[in-house]
Amino acid sequence: MSIGHTLLGLLESGPRHGYDLKRAFDERFGHDRPLHYGQVYSTMSRLLKNGLVEVEAIEPGEGPERKRYAITEAGVTDVVRWLSTPEKPEPYLQSTLYTKVVLALLTHRDAADILDVQRAEHLRLMRHLTERKRTGDLADQLVCDHALFHLEADLCWLELTAARLDRLAREVRA
Repeated sequence: MSIGHTLLGLLESGPRHGYDLKRAFDERFGHDRPLHYGQVYSTMSRLLKNGLVEVEAIEPGEGPERKRYAITEAGVTDVVRWLSTPEKPEPYLQSTLYTKVVLALLTHRDAADILDVQRAEHLRLMRHLTERKRTGDLADQLVCDHALFHLEADLCWLELTAARLDRLAREVRA
């Protein structure tokens, strides 16, 4: 996810302080990975330097002065361009799990155990996401669906790989 573009998009509804941007980001997108304040302020500094935001006001606070940021026309143009650009599909052609399976076979370890442990971990996470989806709002449900579909595809791969382990072992060890 592009944090800079996300913060710019949040600024389109009106100027905000860094603290407000962090809170809005975390509420909408940061359930699993909330932003650190340092990340917000370093991103805002970069956006300011690139002319995508401006400081609309500087207000006194209990600590340092608080800057209220506003998106510029260049920032709006950048968000529009980002939103209209498709994301690169991630095919995971060189996954860590595949590497572990091959290394297990090369070193005469039990690759089936690796697949079983991974399957159990996927199923654990799927149960957690299913419960979160059941109790969450629509945004959370959609995020959970996305993750669950990917995990289901991974489970299919785990099953297919388990069924082909003997053949893979022969090819890897040849």
